[in-house]
Amino acid sequence: MTSEPEAAAGAVARRQNWLAVLARAPVARLEAALDDLPGGRATILAGAVALRRPETGLAMVRGRAGGSGGRFNIGEMTVSRAVVRLAGGEAGVGYVAGRDRHKAELVAVIDALLQTPAHGVALTARLVEPLAAEQAAARSQASRKAAASRVEFFTMVRGE
Repeated sequence: MTSEPEAAAGAVARRQNWLAVLARAPVARLEAALDDLPGGRATILAGAVALRRPETGLAMVRGRAGGSGGRFNIGEMTVSRAVVRLAGGEAGVGYVAGRDRHKAELVAVIDALLQTPAHGVALTARLVEPLAAEQAAARSQASRKAAASRVEFFTMVRGE
């Protein structure tokens, strides 16, 4: 049996996962998912109240030398964000790379809908899981392509 903190941690991890998947998704797929819901995109967006209007700003990107060394600032990147509340009280957030405020708002609305019992399971099955699988396949293909071009360097010792 899981304790309450473990259950909360699992819910947070699931939400982080779907937010990451939605942030990398094409806008057309997000719009199509909202269009397929009862009432459609226009009705859902009209019922959402902006707690934080979509806005664009900068975020510092940090890295680690060798993936495990000391942290350092790589530079800044443009990020758009939005926070919305649905009529049922669910709040959703959307952070996306770049200047696409509309996409940030769509991600926030879908995040809020994923937290509702009425839409959560269906959106997970029809949108989040297929997108996650497509994104994993694309990463795997890019990794295989990079591995195919890997060059092995070695040094031969001269015999005297």
